[in-house]
Amino acid sequence: MALSLAAVPRGEVLRGHLAMLSVSALVAGSFSFGSLIANDIDPVALTALRFLLAGVLIGVAAALGPGLRRHQFRAPWRFVLLGAIFALYFVLMFEGLKTAAPVPTAAVFTLTPMLSALFGWLLLRQRVTPRIAAALALGGAGALWVIFRGDPGAFLRFEPGRGEAIFFIGCVAHAAYTPLVRKLNRGEPALVFTFGMMLAALAVLTLYGAPALVATDWGALVATDWGALPPLVWAVLAYLALCASAMTFVLLQYAALRLPAARVMAYTYLTPSWVILWEIALGHGAPRALVLGGVALSVLALAILLKDG
Repeated sequence: MALSLAAVPRGEVLRGHLAMLSVSALVAGSFSFGSLIANDIDPVALTALRFLLAGVLIGVAAALGPGLRRHQFRAPWRFVLLGAIFALYFVLMFEGLKTAAPVPTAAVFTLTPMLSALFGWLLLRQRVTPRIAAALALGGAGALWVIFRGDPGAFLRFEPGRGEAIFFIGCVAHAAYTPLVRKLNRGEPALVFTFGMMLAALAVLTLYGAPALVATDWGALVATDWGALPPLVWAVLAYLALCASAMTFVLLQYAALRLPAARVMAYTYLTPSWVILWEIALGHGAPRALVLGGVALSVLALAILLKDG
């Protein structure tokens, strides 16, 4: 039986924070690496293969851990709904990265906690404390600062980039996913529930991307010349499936048992900072100094949420 959060030893709490630091860095890598191949493979095909590989890893872990039972997959519409929403998020992420730079795209991602709080209230009637609300607003302001590249005129004219606007729609889907998981879960173990969601997402993407099944001509899975894909695509795909999917899920589970939910959520605001470091490491340089002010607001939002009990 898991310990209550109040009884978790300090060493375990620190390891929980280290786990979330790792999660934020790995998720940030998906923006930088994803932008390298966004124009080399259709987002639907990329996401389908990512879910296939990650689903195999999660499925093996679920089978060896809590086990897979037929009754755990009752009401399969739940998995289809969640899988479609999560697939939409990833497809729009890579569609957005075709034209958007990784740093502003990551800044859009930091709007997810604020949107998730809104969906949490709509779907679960969850309320946030004034302190968390202030942190969410501060983080949102930092995100807008980066998205509009520190240009007040662009903000007043509301001129976000096309890629950022596309990814924002995906982030709305991601934000709805989080409270829906809590609402639709019927006691299934987390590994099993995630495996069911990934299978459903893969089925949705396959139906969408295979023209022979839906009698259309926009089948990305069939149109993709898999043998001609450059090695970089396969390398990034391996990173997305192993590091940005399977590993982050395990680390999130570890941290969620040791940290309050607000502190787990807080690490979302580190994503732009990590992306900047990834971009520097990849030789792409750093954003201009004015944009870094928005990143600083996101880090301040992180600090406020980490102090919230």
